[in-house]
Order: sequence, then C-alpha cells, then structure tokens
Amino acid sequence: MSDTLAPTEPARRTPSGTGARSLFTRRRGYALALGGLLLALPFYLDRFWLQAGLFAMAAAIGAIGLNLLTGATGQLSMGHAFFLAVGAYGYCVFAGERGQDINGLGLPPWLAAVLAVLVAGVAGGLFSPIAGRLKGAYLGIATLALIFIGQHVLFNAEELTGGANGRDVPAMSLFGLTFDDRALTVASVPFGSAEKLWYLGLLLTLGCGLFARGVLRGRPGRAMNAIRDHRIAAGVLGVPVARYRGAVFVLSSMYAGLAGVLLALVFQRTVPDYFGITLSLEYLAMIAIGGLGSVAGAVVGAAFVSLLPQILTRYSDALPLVSAPGTGGVAPGEAARYLYGAAVVAVVLFLPGGLVQLTARRTRKHPQEES
Repeated sequence: MSDTLAPTEPARRTPSGTGARSLFTRRRGYALALGGLLLALPFYLDRFWLQAGLFAMAAAIGAIGLNLLTGATGQLSMGHAFFLAVGAYGYCVFAGERGQDINGLGLPPWLAAVLAVLVAGVAGGLFSPIAGRLKGAYLGIATLALIFIGQHVLFNAEELTGGANGRDVPAMSLFGLTFDDRALTVASVPFGSAEKLWYLGLLLTLGCGLFARGVLRGRPGRAMNAIRDHRIAAGVLGVPVARYRGAVFVLSSMYAGLAGVLLALVFQRTVPDYFGITLSLEYLAMIAIGGLGSVAGAVVGAAFVSLLPQILTRYSDALPLVSAPGTGGVAPGEAARYLYGAAVVAVVLFLPGGLVQLTARRTRKHPQEES
C-alpha cells in the first residue's frame, strides 16, 4: 500500500508549487513594471503631479509608522501630527541659519534630517511610559493632549518656529546635489526641486516600507499582534507588553518625524496650522481605508487620502458641486473629507480588511485556479 501511495504524493504537490512560482513571477513582474513607471514619471509629469506624488510618499511613511502602532499593536494614537511637526520644525532649526528674528544651527541638511528624526524618536520615548501603560480610548485621549501642547509651542516659540507665519525650509543637500529649483538637465529634461525630491522620496518610502515589513514578519511583529489580540495572554507567554508598546511608540514617532521632514522639503515652508488635529484624523483614515496592520494597506490608504483633495482641486471646474475655495459650493478639501469619511464607513461595514484585502482575495484565487 505504501508503494502505491508514494508516487502520487509529488503529483499532488506539483500544481500548488507551480501556482506559487507563477504567483511569485507575476508579483515580481508587477513590481518591476511599477518601479520602472515611478522612475520614469519625473520625465513626463508637471510640477503639480510630482508634488502630489511627494505628498503621497510623505503620507505613506507616516501612515506606515501609525499602522505599526495602531494596526499591528492596537494602540490608538491621536497625536501623530505632533511628531510630524517635531520632524518638520526640527529639520528647519537644525539646518536653518541664524537670522535677526529666527534661530538655527546651520548644520548640513542631511545631518539635520537625521537629527530631526532622532528628536521625534526622543519625543516619543518621553511619552512611551504613558503609551506602555494606557490602551484604547485612554491612550487616544492622552495623545490628543500632544496636539494642543504642540500647537501652543508652534505659535508661541517664535524664535524657533516663526510663529503663525512659519519659517522657510532649507533645501536638502546630499552627496553634493542640492534639491532646490536650480535646474539640472537630465536627458534634455530640466530637473527642479520636485524632480530631484521625487527620487529621494521613492528611496525613503521603499526603505521605510521594507523595514516595517521585516518587523511585522519577524518575531517583533508576532509579539505586537499578540499584544493587540490578547494582551493578558501575551504577558503570560512572556512578552514584555509595556516594553513592546513603548518601543513601537518610539518607532512610530520616528516614522512620523521622517514624514514631517519630507513634507517640509516639499512645502518649502512650515506653518503651525497644518499640524493640527485634522492631520491626525487623516492619518487614522489612511490606515483604516487601506488596511490595519498592513504595510501595503498604509501606502494605499495614504495615496487615497492625500491625492483625493489634490485631484479635486485640479479638476474642480469640471466636477459638479465642487468649486474653488471662496467661490461658493463645496471646496475641494471639504469635499475630499466627505468622500474619505464615507470611504471609512464603507470599509468598516463591507471590507473590514481595507482596500488591500481586495488584492489579497485576488491573490488567493489564482493558486486555486492554477491547481
């Protein structure tokens, strides 16, 4: 009987193995095609779309960090915008020159960016003892206090932040290349600040995504999911719950700090009003729409929420009920909030895994079809 069954076992495994290899080949092909497209876009798109894409990249970095905290570990944070502000203004202070009414250290921009991210991590570390002991709505309310503290500092520490008018953002300089509007001709195409920053943004987004993916797929990710799903059971199994919660909060803060640095470089001027409670709510909408606990979901949700107002602004003349700000009707930003608010409700009711779940369902169907 064993002789009869033995030859049939490889035959049962072969189709599924072939399907898995085919799926991997397709994914690699899609990734290469998408990578090639993203690398080529600065040669064809105008400044508006490049800046919109850079906003989406910065949002993706911040959303990945928040998804590690909220989606993977189950810690609700309403203060994500505070850490973006720390990164953005930290970069300005470290890289900016001292002026008559403003202070700056005049450090090399690349070093200023690194220090700004570290300062955001330190700010998260100072709050991490609270994050390690609170959960749910209690942590959300506690982090909400960071927004009010941050707004007070940004408006009143005028020598550092410039007050309500904000302050200019020094251009990034890396390996002898300055990411400013001085034209650099590449293949007969003039590259300004947006074109140069595009490739820096791609590199940062890819690096942040791969690092977060490694964290989630490794032992820390399993511990984080255990804390989210069964906190008491995780503690019984030996997982240091408070330590993990604090560490993830620091990591999430550093992601937000890096997103703030990239946002500042794109905006070229920081203003306090941008880093308010609305921004924190938008980041929560990003991870809810894209998919909690997923790196790809954070990227998809960030693209949806950040690009929607840009697209509505661009085509406000051609869209019904949407008009330019101050001209009557619904402003593009307001219309975008209505739409992604409705998207959050729709995702919660009909697609709990987020938009990324649609791709996951399609992926699960293919091996079955090929087997």
